[in-house]
Amino acid sequence: MTSSDSARDLPRPAVAGPMTRWDRAASDRSVDGVIAAALSDPQTRVLAVAGDRVSVRGGGLSWSPPDRWTGSRAVEVAHWAFLGRDEGDAAIILAVVDPDAVLDHETTPSLRMVSADLNDAEGAVAVTAVSLARWLADAPFCPACGTRTEVRDAGWSRRCPFCGREHFPRTDPAVIVAITHRDDPDRLLLGSNAAWPDGRYSCFAGFVEAGESLEGAVRRELREEAGVEVGAVRYRSSQAWPYPRSLMLGFTAEAVDAGTARPDGEEIVSVRWFHRREIGEALAGRGELLLPGPASIAHRLISDWHAAGSA
Repeated sequence: MTSSDSARDLPRPAVAGPMTRWDRAASDRSVDGVIAAALSDPQTRVLAVAGDRVSVRGGGLSWSPPDRWTGSRAVEVAHWAFLGRDEGDAAIILAVVDPDAVLDHETTPSLRMVSADLNDAEGAVAVTAVSLARWLADAPFCPACGTRTEVRDAGWSRRCPFCGREHFPRTDPAVIVAITHRDDPDRLLLGSNAAWPDGRYSCFAGFVEAGESLEGAVRRELREEAGVEVGAVRYRSSQAWPYPRSLMLGFTAEAVDAGTARPDGEEIVSVRWFHRREIGEALAGRGELLLPGPASIAHRLISDWHAAGSA
């Protein structure tokens, strides 16, 4: 069914165009042979993932027909998974291939680079595909006894044949916060990470610790990274982000004493209060301030704050 040969010369039958609706169709995961049946249907959409790379074409995902990956000369597929169904009820299948594999002739960039250009349905399925692909590739053994597990539920769970434990894809909650100025509504506090180039600033973020509430994580992270205490913490929105396997939970918070802001000197090397005018220039691609890309929830938190005060 598969081999390690290059697939560059495989014929590429026409595949459906951009996907406009995605249904996870979770009940289908328990149907015996759901993946095999889908791979025998030429209407099925297959999305290949190599590491965190996905194929794109014309601003959308590049969908493959099943025989692109099941023919005698196809690139070897390490794992298959059922991702759901599209607006026409066609199955959507994930093909997990080697991180260095040649996917096709289209561009195959990191999901970080293309997710902002995808429509809502394709963006959601791409994030899910990369998240699930990483789990399937990185967690083959039972963490309790070390036995190699068996993939179940069409790629969505694993069962240990020795101790009987079931395992599921891991999602780590992380908070990300836009900090406002109590006395000046036109100022926003951003920080620069030690790993970033000069001039890049973003919202403050960190993982939620064991036994910690989301609000508690917000207060701890801001105290540790930016040196500020905050008043009310307000939830804004969330974003699944497979780097490494995060669920980003976005908040806004108001600094109690803006003058205490300072970097921790390790992870955060600089903090600054930026005026709304500076943020607007950066969002327009002007000035020296570099903001996070439009695919990130950090960008949305910053742009929403800017828009609210500019109305």
